[in-house]
Amino acid sequence: MDWIPRVYDNLLDHAPPGKIIVLYGPRQVGKTTLVRRLERSAGLSVRYTTGDDIRVHEVWGSRNLDLLREYVHGYDLIVIDEAQRVPEIGLSLKLLVDSQPACRIVVTGSASLELSGQIGEPLTGRKSTLTLYPVSQLELSKQLNRSELRERLGDYLVYGTYPEILTAPNAQSRVDLLNELTGSYLLKDILALERVKSAKVLLDLLRLLAYQVGSEVSLRELGGSLGIDYKTVARYVDLLEKAFVLYNVRGFSRNLRQEVTRQGKYYFYDNGVRNALIANFNRVENRNDIGSLWENFIFMERLKSASYSRLSRNVFFWRTWEQQEIDLIEERGGTLHAYEFKFRRRKTAVPSQWSQAYPTATFEVVDSGNYLDFLL
Repeated sequence: MDWIPRVYDNLLDHAPPGKIIVLYGPRQVGKTTLVRRLERSAGLSVRYTTGDDIRVHEVWGSRNLDLLREYVHGYDLIVIDEAQRVPEIGLSLKLLVDSQPACRIVVTGSASLELSGQIGEPLTGRKSTLTLYPVSQLELSKQLNRSELRERLGDYLVYGTYPEILTAPNAQSRVDLLNELTGSYLLKDILALERVKSAKVLLDLLRLLAYQVGSEVSLRELGGSLGIDYKTVARYVDLLEKAFVLYNVRGFSRNLRQEVTRQGKYYFYDNGVRNALIANFNRVENRNDIGSLWENFIFMERLKSASYSRLSRNVFFWRTWEQQEIDLIEERGGTLHAYEFKFRRRKTAVPSQWSQAYPTATFEVVDSGNYLDFLL
């Protein structure tokens, strides 16, 4: 598999002239590849630049309209990769788009914590925001049929779906790439932009969270285990969310006394990253954490599908003090839809407290037999 179709391959279809396309996403998910492919195939004259270039800083950090006009003159499309590294870029982009609405601009960024702060307010109403994730089952289904997707499910659960992982020639190459990803790239934005002093504490925090996928997490208990205070844990977790490493889900409640909502759950954007952090690449049949792997995989694949199809929903989990629980609650158009994730197909009854409290809600078990129906 040398080339993987991505949902945003036709990137310019997602914004008209006069609107800046902002492409967010974790590191190494293929944003640069996407814009480079656009550069080759769009039939437009493209000027590609990167936020690592000091000359780009001079122009795009200047807020000087004459300099900006001179920079884009003669080009149909401007691409600024890793735009979060350019100070004050949002204000310069606003200046240029307001004065030259026909100019087409694509900016990419891996660290939402910095890029969103720089361009969010200045570009209100002037941008189209897209998020690119590790490769989804939805995207893979354009190249592989359902039988092939099922055959490779074990690999997706263990090694994840970063583009480089999917195209790696063998298992050892995947392990090496994932170890490099978690060691070199995963925390780079946080350490660079937020001046966090200890990468070790961040990695230790991630390892603790990796063992708690699918369970509610107490930030105070994490702080106690790491020897740091609650506020520091909360700040680190917030940074990890903004850097597309973790995704937080809150508990659902309509103020019934038996429902638990105080603590949240955390999922990893990619199973391979989660497994690299705990150094466990054993095959699915040899693991005692298959429930966690399955829940993380299905939750994130559903997130990708919903994002790419523009499905509007609110997302929760549900649990009561009596230990009745449901993995995913989606609130869509005022209707509740409940989903329980079980790797092995088995008959699972609707929790009695749920059906009594929410009799009109739907309930479905997502297992290894029907998961593609749920995701595709």
